[in-house]
Amino acid sequence: MTVAGRESKATAWSRPAFRILLGSEAVTLSGSTVSAVALPALAVLELRASTSEVAVLSFFGSLPNAVALWAGALSDRHPKRPQLIASDLAAAGALVTVPAAAFAGMLTIGQLCAVAIVLGAAKVVHDAAAVSLLPALVDPDQLQDANAKLGAASSVADSAGTDAGAALVGAVGAARSVLVDAVSFLVSAVLLWRMRVPETAPTPDAARPGLVRDIVDGVRYVARQPTIRTVIAALATLSFGLAIMNTYWAYYLLDRLGASPAAFGVIMGVGGAGGVAGALLAPRIAARIGIGSTIIVGFAVSPLAQVPLLLAGPGLRCQVVLAATLAGQLFWATVSGTSQRSLRQSVCDPSFQGRMQSASTTLTAGARSPPSPPAS
Repeated sequence: MTVAGRESKATAWSRPAFRILLGSEAVTLSGSTVSAVALPALAVLELRASTSEVAVLSFFGSLPNAVALWAGALSDRHPKRPQLIASDLAAAGALVTVPAAAFAGMLTIGQLCAVAIVLGAAKVVHDAAAVSLLPALVDPDQLQDANAKLGAASSVADSAGTDAGAALVGAVGAARSVLVDAVSFLVSAVLLWRMRVPETAPTPDAARPGLVRDIVDGVRYVARQPTIRTVIAALATLSFGLAIMNTYWAYYLLDRLGASPAAFGVIMGVGGAGGVAGALLAPRIAARIGIGSTIIVGFAVSPLAQVPLLLAGPGLRCQVVLAATLAGQLFWATVSGTSQRSLRQSVCDPSFQGRMQSASTTLTAGARSPPSPPAS
Protein backbone atom coordinates (compact mmCIF):
# COMPACT_ATOMS: atom_id res chain seq x y z
CA MET A 1 0.00 0.00 0.00
CA THR A 2 2.25 2.74 -1.23
CA VAL A 3 -0.09 4.89 -3.29
CA ALA A 4 -0.03 8.51 -2.22
CA GLY A 5 2.85 7.67 0.06
CA ARG A 6 4.72 10.61 -1.37
CA GLU A 7 3.52 14.10 -2.15
CA SER A 8 3.19 15.15 -5.77
CA LYS A 9 5.26 18.11 -6.85
CA ALA A 10 2.07 19.65 -8.24
CA THR A 11 -1.06 19.40 -6.11
CA ALA A 12 -4.52 18.54 -7.38
CA TRP A 13 -5.35 22.25 -7.24
CA SER A 14 -3.16 22.74 -10.30
CA ARG A 15 -5.73 20.89 -12.41
CA PRO A 16 -8.53 23.22 -13.68
CA ALA A 17 -11.03 20.38 -14.03
CA PHE A 18 -10.46 19.36 -10.41
CA ARG A 19 -10.95 22.94 -9.23
CA ILE A 20 -14.34 22.94 -10.97
CA LEU A 21 -15.31 19.61 -9.40
CA LEU A 22 -14.23 20.85 -5.98
CA GLY A 23 -16.27 24.04 -6.38
CA SER A 24 -19.27 22.05 -7.57
CA GLU A 25 -19.09 19.68 -4.61
CA ALA A 26 -18.64 22.50 -2.09
CA VAL A 27 -21.64 24.41 -3.43
CA THR A 28 -24.02 21.45 -3.50
CA LEU A 29 -22.88 20.12 -0.12
CA SER A 30 -23.51 23.51 1.49
CA GLY A 31 -26.95 23.75 -0.10
CA SER A 32 -27.88 20.20 0.81
CA THR A 33 -27.14 20.76 4.49
CA VAL A 34 -29.54 23.71 4.37
CA SER A 35 -32.24 21.41 3.01
CA ALA A 36 -31.38 18.83 5.64
CA VAL A 37 -32.59 21.40 8.18
CA ALA A 38 -35.37 22.98 6.12
CA LEU A 39 -37.24 19.88 4.92
CA PRO A 40 -37.78 18.34 8.37
CA ALA A 41 -38.67 21.81 9.67
CA LEU A 42 -41.32 22.10 6.97
CA ALA A 43 -42.71 18.70 7.87
CA VAL A 44 -42.86 19.39 11.60
CA LEU A 45 -43.65 23.11 11.78
CA GLU A 46 -45.80 23.64 8.69
CA LEU A 47 -47.43 20.25 8.10
CA ARG A 48 -47.54 19.15 11.75
CA ALA A 49 -46.07 15.79 10.83
CA SER A 50 -46.03 13.04 13.42
CA THR A 51 -42.89 11.30 14.60
CA SER A 52 -43.65 8.33 12.36
CA GLU A 53 -44.14 10.60 9.34
CA VAL A 54 -40.78 12.25 9.95
CA ALA A 55 -39.22 8.80 10.20
CA VAL A 56 -40.85 7.82 6.90
CA LEU A 57 -39.48 11.00 5.30
CA SER A 58 -35.99 10.07 6.46
CA PHE A 59 -36.46 6.51 5.19
CA PHE A 60 -37.45 7.65 1.71
CA GLY A 61 -34.41 9.90 1.58
CA SER A 62 -32.08 6.95 2.14
CA LEU A 63 -34.08 4.46 0.03
CA PRO A 64 -32.23 5.19 -3.27
CA ASN A 65 -29.04 3.80 -1.72
CA ALA A 66 -30.58 0.42 -2.50
CA VAL A 67 -30.07 1.06 -6.22
CA ALA A 68 -26.49 2.30 -5.90
CA LEU A 69 -25.24 -0.71 -7.88
CA TRP A 70 -27.33 0.39 -10.85
CA ALA A 71 -25.94 3.93 -10.57
CA GLY A 72 -22.41 2.56 -10.56
CA ALA A 73 -23.06 0.48 -13.66
CA LEU A 74 -24.52 3.50 -15.46
CA SER A 75 -21.50 5.55 -14.45
CA ASP A 76 -19.17 3.01 -16.05
CA ARG A 77 -21.33 2.76 -19.18
CA HIS A 78 -21.71 6.44 -20.06
CA PRO A 79 -19.69 9.70 -19.87
CA LYS A 80 -19.71 10.94 -16.30
CA ARG A 81 -19.91 14.71 -16.71
CA PRO A 82 -23.41 14.60 -18.28
CA GLN A 83 -24.53 12.37 -15.40
CA LEU A 84 -23.28 14.93 -12.90
CA ILE A 85 -25.10 17.74 -14.67
CA ALA A 86 -28.32 15.72 -15.07
CA SER A 87 -28.36 14.74 -11.38
CA ASP A 88 -27.89 18.37 -10.33
CA LEU A 89 -30.71 19.57 -12.59
CA ALA A 90 -33.02 16.80 -11.35
CA ALA A 91 -32.34 17.75 -7.74
CA ALA A 92 -32.89 21.46 -8.44
CA GLY A 93 -36.17 20.74 -10.24
CA ALA A 94 -37.47 18.62 -7.37
CA LEU A 95 -36.53 21.22 -4.77
CA VAL A 96 -38.23 24.08 -6.61
CA THR A 97 -41.57 22.27 -6.30
CA VAL A 98 -41.43 22.52 -2.51
CA PRO A 99 -41.71 26.32 -2.08
CA ALA A 100 -44.06 26.48 -5.07
CA ALA A 101 -46.46 24.03 -3.42
CA ALA A 102 -46.02 25.65 -0.01
CA PHE A 103 -46.89 29.13 -1.30
CA ALA A 104 -49.94 27.66 -3.07
CA GLY A 105 -51.04 25.94 0.13
CA MET A 106 -50.79 22.50 -1.51
CA LEU A 107 -47.67 21.04 0.15
CA THR A 108 -48.09 17.54 1.61
CA ILE A 109 -45.95 14.96 3.37
CA GLY A 110 -46.33 12.80 0.28
CA GLN A 111 -44.71 15.46 -1.87
CA LEU A 112 -41.83 15.87 0.59
CA CYS A 113 -41.29 12.10 0.48
CA ALA A 114 -41.24 12.20 -3.34
CA VAL A 115 -38.73 15.05 -3.27
CA ALA A 116 -36.61 13.12 -0.77
CA ILE A 117 -36.53 10.13 -3.13
CA VAL A 118 -35.47 12.30 -6.09
CA LEU A 119 -32.77 13.98 -4.00
CA GLY A 120 -31.50 10.63 -2.76
CA ALA A 121 -31.44 9.17 -6.27
CA ALA A 122 -29.68 12.25 -7.63
CA LYS A 123 -27.06 11.97 -4.88
CA VAL A 124 -26.44 8.29 -5.59
CA VAL A 125 -25.95 8.98 -9.31
CA HIS A 126 -23.85 12.08 -8.62
CA ASP A 127 -21.56 10.34 -6.12
CA ALA A 128 -20.95 7.33 -8.37
CA ALA A 129 -20.03 9.59 -11.28
CA ALA A 130 -17.95 12.06 -9.25
CA VAL A 131 -15.89 9.48 -7.40
CA SER A 132 -15.20 7.46 -10.54
CA LEU A 133 -14.38 10.59 -12.56
CA LEU A 134 -11.78 11.89 -10.09
CA PRO A 135 -8.93 9.58 -11.20
CA ALA A 136 -9.31 11.00 -14.72
CA LEU A 137 -8.92 14.57 -13.45
CA VAL A 138 -5.67 14.22 -11.49
CA ASP A 139 -2.47 12.21 -11.60
CA PRO A 140 -2.31 9.00 -9.51
CA ASP A 141 0.01 10.62 -6.96
CA GLN A 142 -2.44 13.54 -6.62
CA LEU A 143 -5.40 11.35 -5.60
CA GLN A 144 -4.69 11.62 -1.87
CA ASP A 145 -4.45 15.40 -2.08
CA ALA A 146 -7.60 15.60 -4.20
CA ASN A 147 -9.64 13.42 -1.84
CA ALA A 148 -8.32 15.37 1.13
CA LYS A 149 -9.48 18.65 -0.38
CA LEU A 150 -12.89 17.15 -1.16
CA GLY A 151 -13.09 15.83 2.40
CA ALA A 152 -12.23 19.23 3.85
CA ALA A 153 -14.84 20.89 1.66
CA SER A 154 -17.40 18.35 2.83
CA SER A 155 -16.61 18.91 6.50
CA VAL A 156 -16.69 22.69 6.23
CA ALA A 157 -19.86 22.65 4.12
CA ASP A 158 -21.59 20.32 6.55
CA SER A 159 -20.84 22.53 9.53
CA ALA A 160 -21.45 25.87 7.82
CA GLY A 161 -24.51 24.64 5.95
CA THR A 162 -26.19 23.34 9.07
CA ASP A 163 -25.69 26.66 10.85
CA ALA A 164 -26.81 28.58 7.78
CA GLY A 165 -29.83 26.34 7.40
CA ALA A 166 -30.95 26.95 10.95
CA ALA A 167 -30.45 30.70 10.54
CA LEU A 168 -32.28 30.81 7.19
CA VAL A 169 -35.24 28.82 8.50
CA GLY A 170 -35.55 31.27 11.35
CA ALA A 171 -35.14 34.33 9.14
CA VAL A 172 -37.12 33.57 5.97
CA GLY A 173 -38.98 30.37 6.71
CA ALA A 174 -38.34 26.75 5.77
CA ALA A 175 -39.97 26.91 2.32
CA ARG A 176 -37.86 29.82 1.08
CA SER A 177 -34.74 28.23 2.55
CA VAL A 178 -35.18 25.24 0.24
CA LEU A 179 -34.64 27.59 -2.70
CA VAL A 180 -31.04 28.07 -1.53
CA ASP A 181 -30.38 24.39 -2.13
CA ALA A 182 -32.09 24.52 -5.54
CA VAL A 183 -29.84 27.43 -6.55
CA SER A 184 -26.77 25.54 -5.31
CA PHE A 185 -27.53 22.65 -7.66
CA LEU A 186 -28.04 25.04 -10.57
CA VAL A 187 -24.70 26.72 -9.83
CA SER A 188 -23.06 23.29 -9.69
CA ALA A 189 -24.58 22.33 -13.06
CA VAL A 190 -23.21 25.52 -14.65
CA LEU A 191 -19.75 24.85 -13.23
CA LEU A 192 -19.76 21.27 -14.49
CA TRP A 193 -20.94 22.44 -17.90
CA ARG A 194 -17.72 24.45 -18.13
CA MET A 195 -15.56 21.48 -17.15
CA ARG A 196 -13.39 20.12 -19.93
CA VAL A 197 -12.11 16.62 -19.32
CA PRO A 198 -11.38 13.89 -21.88
CA GLU A 199 -13.53 10.82 -21.34
CA THR A 200 -13.19 7.54 -23.13
CA ALA A 201 -15.97 7.06 -25.68
CA PRO A 202 -18.42 4.44 -24.39
CA THR A 203 -18.83 1.13 -26.16
CA PRO A 204 -21.95 1.13 -28.39
CA ASP A 205 -24.93 -0.39 -26.58
CA ALA A 206 -25.28 -3.09 -29.23
CA ALA A 207 -21.80 -4.37 -28.36
CA ARG A 208 -22.30 -4.28 -24.58
CA PRO A 209 -23.84 -6.83 -22.25
CA GLY A 210 -27.01 -5.92 -20.36
CA LEU A 211 -27.03 -3.65 -17.31
CA VAL A 212 -27.62 -6.57 -14.95
CA ARG A 213 -24.59 -8.32 -16.40
CA ASP A 214 -22.57 -5.13 -15.84
CA ILE A 215 -23.62 -5.12 -12.20
CA VAL A 216 -22.75 -8.79 -11.75
CA ASP A 217 -19.36 -8.23 -13.38
CA GLY A 218 -18.75 -5.27 -11.07
CA VAL A 219 -19.58 -7.23 -7.93
CA ARG A 220 -17.40 -10.08 -9.13
CA TYR A 221 -14.52 -7.69 -9.84
CA VAL A 222 -14.72 -6.19 -6.34
CA ALA A 223 -14.93 -9.64 -4.75
CA ARG A 224 -11.85 -10.86 -6.63
CA GLN A 225 -9.66 -7.75 -6.17
CA PRO A 226 -7.94 -8.43 -2.83
CA THR A 227 -7.10 -4.86 -1.81
CA ILE A 228 -10.49 -3.40 -2.70
CA ARG A 229 -12.33 -6.38 -1.21
CA THR A 230 -10.45 -6.14 2.08
CA VAL A 231 -10.86 -2.39 2.47
CA ILE A 232 -14.60 -2.41 1.67
CA ALA A 233 -15.23 -5.39 3.97
CA ALA A 234 -13.44 -3.64 6.85
CA LEU A 235 -15.27 -0.37 6.13
CA ALA A 236 -18.66 -2.11 6.03
CA THR A 237 -17.99 -3.92 9.32
CA LEU A 238 -16.94 -0.71 11.03
CA SER A 239 -19.90 1.18 9.60
CA PHE A 240 -22.32 -1.46 10.87
CA GLY A 241 -20.95 -1.20 14.40
CA LEU A 242 -20.94 2.59 14.38
CA ALA A 243 -24.48 2.65 12.98
CA ILE A 244 -25.65 0.89 16.13
CA MET A 245 -23.67 3.25 18.34
CA ASN A 246 -24.81 6.33 16.46
CA THR A 247 -28.46 5.40 16.95
CA TYR A 248 -28.11 6.03 20.68
CA TRP A 249 -25.25 8.54 20.75
CA ALA A 250 -27.25 11.77 20.92
CA TYR A 251 -29.92 10.26 23.18
CA TYR A 252 -27.35 8.97 25.66
CA LEU A 253 -25.50 12.28 25.76
CA LEU A 254 -28.59 14.47 26.11
CA ASP A 255 -30.76 12.26 28.29
CA ARG A 256 -28.52 10.03 30.40
CA LEU A 257 -25.62 12.44 30.81
CA GLY A 258 -27.79 15.56 31.02
CA ALA A 259 -25.94 17.63 28.43
CA SER A 260 -27.81 20.76 27.34
CA PRO A 261 -28.62 21.31 23.65
CA ALA A 262 -26.02 24.09 23.63
CA ALA A 263 -23.37 21.79 25.08
CA PHE A 264 -24.32 19.10 22.58
CA GLY A 265 -23.90 21.61 19.75
CA VAL A 266 -20.47 22.64 21.04
CA ILE A 267 -19.36 19.02 21.28
CA MET A 268 -20.49 18.36 17.71
CA GLY A 269 -18.80 21.56 16.54
CA VAL A 270 -15.49 20.56 18.11
CA GLY A 271 -15.84 17.13 16.52
CA GLY A 272 -16.47 18.72 13.13
CA ALA A 273 -13.33 20.80 13.51
CA GLY A 274 -11.42 17.57 14.04
CA GLY A 275 -12.81 16.26 10.76
CA VAL A 276 -11.69 19.38 8.90
CA ALA A 277 -8.21 19.11 10.38
CA GLY A 278 -8.04 15.44 9.42
CA ALA A 279 -8.92 16.19 5.81
CA LEU A 280 -6.29 18.90 5.58
CA LEU A 281 -3.53 16.79 7.14
CA ALA A 282 -4.39 13.44 5.52
CA PRO A 283 -1.80 13.71 2.70
CA ARG A 284 1.02 14.52 5.14
CA ILE A 285 0.06 11.70 7.50
CA ALA A 286 -0.18 9.17 4.67
CA ALA A 287 3.18 10.35 3.34
CA ARG A 288 4.75 10.02 6.78
CA ILE A 289 3.46 6.62 7.97
CA GLY A 290 2.18 5.06 4.74
CA ILE A 291 -1.35 4.74 3.45
CA GLY A 292 -1.84 1.22 4.85
CA SER A 293 -0.91 2.27 8.38
CA THR A 294 -3.08 5.38 8.05
CA ILE A 295 -6.14 3.31 7.18
CA ILE A 296 -5.52 0.81 9.98
CA VAL A 297 -5.09 3.53 12.62
CA GLY A 298 -8.25 5.28 11.46
CA PHE A 299 -10.27 2.06 11.61
CA ALA A 300 -8.92 1.27 15.08
CA VAL A 301 -9.52 4.72 16.59
CA SER A 302 -13.23 4.92 15.70
CA PRO A 303 -14.45 2.07 17.96
CA LEU A 304 -11.97 2.90 20.73
CA ALA A 305 -13.27 6.49 20.77
CA GLN A 306 -16.64 5.20 22.00
CA VAL A 307 -15.18 3.98 25.30
CA PRO A 308 -15.04 7.44 27.01
CA LEU A 309 -18.74 7.90 26.23
CA LEU A 310 -19.58 4.68 28.07
CA LEU A 311 -17.45 5.72 31.06
CA ALA A 312 -18.52 9.37 31.18
CA GLY A 313 -20.82 10.97 33.72
CA PRO A 314 -22.66 14.28 33.94
CA GLY A 315 -20.72 17.52 34.17
CA LEU A 316 -18.48 19.90 32.27
CA ARG A 317 -15.30 17.87 32.71
CA CYS A 318 -16.74 14.83 30.97
CA GLN A 319 -18.21 17.00 28.25
CA VAL A 320 -14.76 18.42 27.52
CA VAL A 321 -13.34 14.89 27.36
CA LEU A 322 -16.12 13.78 25.03
CA ALA A 323 -15.58 16.78 22.75
CA ALA A 324 -11.85 16.05 22.54
CA THR A 325 -12.53 12.36 21.96
CA LEU A 326 -15.02 13.09 19.17
CA ALA A 327 -12.56 15.48 17.55
CA GLY A 328 -9.90 12.76 17.62
CA GLN A 329 -12.30 10.18 16.24
CA LEU A 330 -13.46 12.35 13.35
CA PHE A 331 -9.88 13.46 12.70
CA TRP A 332 -8.74 9.89 12.14
CA ALA A 333 -11.99 8.84 10.48
CA THR A 334 -11.49 11.55 7.86
CA VAL A 335 -7.77 10.81 7.43
CA SER A 336 -8.54 7.13 7.01
CA GLY A 337 -11.56 7.81 4.80
CA THR A 338 -9.69 9.91 2.27
CA SER A 339 -6.80 7.44 2.31
CA GLN A 340 -8.85 4.29 1.73
CA ARG A 341 -10.83 5.98 -1.04
CA SER A 342 -7.60 7.09 -2.74
CA LEU A 343 -6.22 3.57 -2.43
CA ARG A 344 -9.31 2.00 -3.97
CA GLN A 345 -9.35 4.50 -6.83
CA SER A 346 -5.67 3.97 -7.59
CA VAL A 347 -5.80 0.16 -7.80
CA CYS A 348 -9.20 -0.13 -9.47
CA ASP A 349 -9.47 -0.80 -13.20
CA PRO A 350 -10.80 2.45 -14.77
CA SER A 351 -13.68 0.58 -16.38
CA PHE A 352 -14.93 -0.53 -12.93
CA GLN A 353 -14.52 2.71 -10.94
CA GLY A 354 -18.25 3.47 -10.73
CA ARG A 355 -19.25 -0.07 -9.81
CA MET A 356 -16.48 -0.31 -7.24
CA GLN A 357 -17.70 2.86 -5.53
CA SER A 358 -21.33 1.77 -5.70
CA ALA A 359 -20.45 -1.52 -4.01
CA SER A 360 -18.89 0.44 -1.16
CA THR A 361 -21.93 2.74 -0.96
CA THR A 362 -24.33 -0.20 -0.89
CA LEU A 363 -22.53 -1.89 1.98
CA THR A 364 -21.94 1.23 4.09
CA ALA A 365 -25.08 3.30 3.43
CA GLY A 366 -26.63 2.48 6.79
CA ALA A 367 -24.20 4.45 8.90
CA ARG A 368 -24.54 8.13 8.13
CA SER A 369 -25.46 9.88 11.36
CA PRO A 370 -22.74 11.62 13.42
CA PRO A 371 -20.22 10.63 14.67
CA SER A 372 -19.32 9.53 11.14
CA PRO A 373 -17.36 6.47 10.05
CA PRO A 374 -14.63 6.74 7.47
CA ALA A 375 -15.98 7.97 4.14
CA SER A 376 -17.26 5.32 1.76
